[in-house]
Amino acid sequence: MQVFNFAKPLNFMRLKWAAVVLSAVLVLGSFASIAINGINWGLDFTGGTVIEVGFAKPADLVAVRQTLTNAGYEDAVVQLFGTSRDVLIRIPLRVDIAQAVVGDTVLQALNSQQAEAVTMRRVEFVGPSVGEELKQDGGLAMLMALLGILAYVAMRFEWRLSVGAVTALTHDVILTLGLFSVLQLEFDLTVLAAILALIGYSINDTIVVFDRIRESFRKLRETTVAETINDAITSTLNRTVITSLTTMLVLVVLFYMGGALIHGFATALLFGIAVGTYSSIYVASAIAEILGISREDMLPPPPVDKEGEGSEAL
Repeated sequence: MQVFNFAKPLNFMRLKWAAVVLSAVLVLGSFASIAINGINWGLDFTGGTVIEVGFAKPADLVAVRQTLTNAGYEDAVVQLFGTSRDVLIRIPLRVDIAQAVVGDTVLQALNSQQAEAVTMRRVEFVGPSVGEELKQDGGLAMLMALLGILAYVAMRFEWRLSVGAVTALTHDVILTLGLFSVLQLEFDLTVLAAILALIGYSINDTIVVFDRIRESFRKLRETTVAETINDAITSTLNRTVITSLTTMLVLVVLFYMGGALIHGFATALLFGIAVGTYSSIYVASAIAEILGISREDMLPPPPVDKEGEGSEAL
């Protein structure tokens, strides 16, 4: 299906410096927000208690929050889990309360305000050392993913394209972290999974553009580097737009209908895919052009004859 049908390539590279400046400002702003506001780490990283309880009737979350506040758990996070009768309660780690009794205390407080008994489904405790280990493992996972992609693109294409691809991926990750820092959205393991999924999605989009850039360099012999890149991006624009829109359509449904537990996951991917589409078009290709990518870098090496001397390329 053709969404766009252009008579000639769009001049994307005309705005490369404006895009680089915009991206630099957004990245610096993200770093500033992270330094000032920090990241609102979830219980997976900070430690705490997760309690799942079942009500006989649909739960009133406002009343549950008020009950927990009166019991001394003002910072408890209350969410529906599955059905309207299942409630998930997240209580951050506190030094003034023994974690072993948190589940029993919460259950007693809820039963004191309910006509019918509230049942305990599960209680899980995440210690601070485990949370710190998850932070380190999560950061290492993102770093290893970026290094692996750097090596893959360098071997398959050319080092300038490799640097452009990893720069674009780093740009996407930093801006997503900046969004969560500015809005103080909870960052938990589902959000980390979304960022890792975003890295895979974004590099796939970038590889498609780079593959077409290589083809265009070999096909268009009388065009400049900027014109060749513009032709490649324009020829893949239909695929990029259709893929992004269909993916975002599913994520919008998850955002509104999927419940609070995957709200952060959907938010990270929605924002990340929008930023990733922009970075695949501008950041990755613009960086490669700024670094001096040329047609000679993308042409295959000349064949070697039996004597080992390179024959002249046609």
